[in-house]
Amino acid sequence: MRVLAAMSGGVDSAVAAARAVEAGHDVTGVHLALARNPQTYRTGARGCCTLEDSRDARRAADVLGIPFYVWDMADRFHDDVVDDFVAEYAAGRTPNPCLRCNEKIKFAAVLDRAVALGFDAVVTGHHARLGADGLLRRSVDAAKDQSYVLAVLTRAQLDRSIFPLGDSTKAEVRAEAARRGLAVADKPDSHDICFIADGDTRGFLAERLGEAPGQVVDALTGAVVGSHSGAYQYTVGQRRGLHLDRPAPDGRPRYVLSITPITNTVTVGPAEALEVSDVRATRPVWTGGPRPAGPVECGVQLRAHGDVVPAAVEVDADGLRASLRRPVRGVAAGQAIVAYRPDPAGDVVLGSATITG
Repeated sequence: MRVLAAMSGGVDSAVAAARAVEAGHDVTGVHLALARNPQTYRTGARGCCTLEDSRDARRAADVLGIPFYVWDMADRFHDDVVDDFVAEYAAGRTPNPCLRCNEKIKFAAVLDRAVALGFDAVVTGHHARLGADGLLRRSVDAAKDQSYVLAVLTRAQLDRSIFPLGDSTKAEVRAEAARRGLAVADKPDSHDICFIADGDTRGFLAERLGEAPGQVVDALTGAVVGSHSGAYQYTVGQRRGLHLDRPAPDGRPRYVLSITPITNTVTVGPAEALEVSDVRATRPVWTGGPRPAGPVECGVQLRAHGDVVPAAVEVDADGLRASLRRPVRGVAAGQAIVAYRPDPAGDVVLGSATITG
């Protein structure tokens, strides 16, 4: 099979490409240039998609003896990921840019171009599994599982995807990279938003959205307890950095409960006011089978690396509704809800949707 290996410059994508070669595929490596100005993206181990990463990817391809190319996706990435990130915060939501990058770039723009060029599939270093039944499952390494940010993919996209690392732990991947002589064996993982060079998300948003002073209101009393220079600086569940003018009457800490862009208001209150038992979401994608005809008992994950909560998920006119079997705090609009079905071969992704409230 002729496959395109997306090589980010990290250890996971390098080993994934190596395993594809070892499996007998005709492999071509490609690195995605995502920055209009690479100097503005993170260097070292703090992010991804940098000039350093491009060089690391090329060196890995040389070790593997495969052709290697760099594809310029900077404009598409800026439009579909960076601009979306800013617009979501401006609308009072909390986006996940890695999920959006998978949806719009790695498994849409890249996959579409790969198929047009005659490739059969795209290989990536994501920690997730695709079984012989074609179903997306969690990685065996729970700490590194990335099925949450892949659950937005369609059935057609998954059918042309290969995830060689899903049956390995991160420690095993690093050890294999060292055995293969890949220089990235000990390269630290990236954790931060790659297009925010200094890690200052507030500053990044302020540059693009400007100052927009507003009030911070206490949910219980209705009193104005502080001010802000932009509601986009806050996210639901936030406790630190609120800079309130007066403490709560009972002395307990307050948390961000909601953000209302139309009035530019941030509402705060006690921790228990964050609890929700009913979650609404839109734009559902069903990858684990046909759209459910009725309520489905499953587990749902409401944020990256969040706990799985038992729930009944049901399709409705607006998308889907999840009735949680126990309350959860800090559910933020803009994040994904991913439904999982327990399975002896590993939890199966049923589908995902974007949380609206």
